Amino acid sequence: MFTRKKSYVLFSCLIVSLALIISACGSDNEESSSSGDSSNNNSEITMDSKKGEVTIPKDAERIIAPYHEDALLALGVKPAAKWAIGNSIQNYLEGQLKDVPKIEWNLPLEQVMKYNPDLIILSNTLDSYEGSYEDYQKIAPTYVLSDEAANNWRKQIELFGKMLGKEDKAQKVLKQYDDKVSNAKEKLNKSIGDETVAMIWTMGNKFYLFEKDRHVADIVYSELGIKAPEVVKSLGKAPNDAWNAISIEKLSQLKADHVFLLGMKGEEGIKTLKNSSVWQSTPAAKSGNVYVMNDPSHWTNEGLIASEKTIDAIVETLAK
Repeated sequence: MFTRKKSYVLFSCLIVSLALIISACGSDNEESSSSGDSSNNNSEITMDSKKGEVTIPKDAERIIAPYHEDALLALGVKPAAKWAIGNSIQNYLEGQLKDVPKIEWNLPLEQVMKYNPDLIILSNTLDSYEGSYEDYQKIAPTYVLSDEAANNWRKQIELFGKMLGKEDKAQKVLKQYDDKVSNAKEKLNKSIGDETVAMIWTMGNKFYLFEKDRHVADIVYSELGIKAPEVVKSLGKAPNDAWNAISIEKLSQLKADHVFLLGMKGEEGIKTLKNSSVWQSTPAAKSGNVYVMNDPSHWTNEGLIASEKTIDAIVETLAK
């Protein structure tokens, strides 16, 4: 009986030990599985877009975000392809995008597939693209910007920072920008005080006067605190995506103390104004305060880098 009892005890201990081993293995497996899920969660982020929720890989490296390259570059991210209309590109970004291939503004599907993106970021105007949202979503996770984000570069930087796990970088560059604005505003207040400034873009011998909220003009007037002449104020709010040419006769009413004339080198409009007695009678022209800028690209775009380049040009010109 003793032997039989001893055998029973040994068998019971064996069963208990086996159960503990199985339990431990199960616990290890659960911990391993839990750790794997956590890792997956850390490598992806689900965000709301204009087309609903999108799961985005945080380690995305090959990103296509046509016309929003400024925000990517501000965060230190180089896109897989850059926005273009034929040979026209965003020239002010070429220092960082020189070796990046072009992709047409309407995102032909064959071109998108060619660049094998990890992430596609589209603007809010989906009708401008060749493919549908579903077409691009089949190629890579596709995020569609809200109207607010599409029209506000600060929101874009914050959004892209969250999307790509670069929130700290986003806050850092925005803080640096705000410091730049503050310093520039102080210098300009000392140098020109209440003197007025206007910006004119000339292309194809036509002239476009910036409204107060047109592209970087919003930075110039709202953030730098530079005064706008009455003619600029009278233009009202800039219409979306439309430029209205202005006649030389209308420009003769521009009582600005300083004028930035934007046009490519050799642009016909620059010569036209130089030879126009009507234009030469304006206060800025008579005082020699018309400044020709041969790279209009950052003046006619929106973004942190565009704004910084414009601020630098204004400070270098006016805060002497």
